Amino acid sequence: MSHHQSGRTLQQQRTSLPAGEVLAAAREFFTRGSGIYSAFLEKQGPNWMSLRGQGGEEIAIAANEEAGGTSVTGSSYMFDAQVAQFLSTLPPAAAPGPVS
Repeated sequence: MSHHQSGRTLQQQRTSLPAGEVLAAAREFFTRGSGIYSAFLEKQGPNWMSLRGQGGEEIAIAANEEAGGTSVTGSSYMFDAQVAQFLSTLPPAAAPGPVS
């Protein structure tokens, strides 16, 4: 795989938090990281943010509220483990009830 986009992974999690709280939690999580794994807010909109880390590494986080929870996606080239760790800190959305 020679194309640099091939290494980028999209990870997803559903949470009970509203989008604004997800983005605040992401900013807190990535700025308190240590050394080469910290990243700082670069741009932000109402439902997304991009953070910039060591060597210019970009982390993109998006949060979209849906029925029953918020869908959160995270993407990065080199910080996949940190994105996965952040997503694991979010409280899960309630499981959908049985369809009647």
